[in-house]
Amino acid sequence: MEATATARHIRITPRKARQVIDLIRGKMVGEAQSILTFTPLHAARIVKKILDSAVANAEQKKLGDVDALKIDKAFVSQGVTMKRMRARAMGRGNVIRKRTSHITLVLSA
Repeated sequence: MEATATARHIRITPRKARQVIDLIRGKMVGEAQSILTFTPLHAARIVKKILDSAVANAEQKKLGDVDALKIDKAFVSQGVTMKRMRARAMGRGNVIRKRTSHITLVLSA
């Protein structure tokens, strides 16, 4: 049995989110929560919320002891890119790309 949590359209670049996801992939839930608590990156707070949601989903499905759960799959996909314009000299404009991420965590017993 698996429990899944997905957060879509998160305003952080996929590259920055993958740095944090790589830290916890394959770890037990308790260990992953402590890693995320003490990681100083902004993405760590976002991923911790998603992990807590996945744990709550696992409790709802009655998958067993929370401490026995393992992060089976963790991945980040690129979401939509919001495009904004910044005014430049002589009437020109540069495009600023604000990237988003879809973060998915799958826990297994």
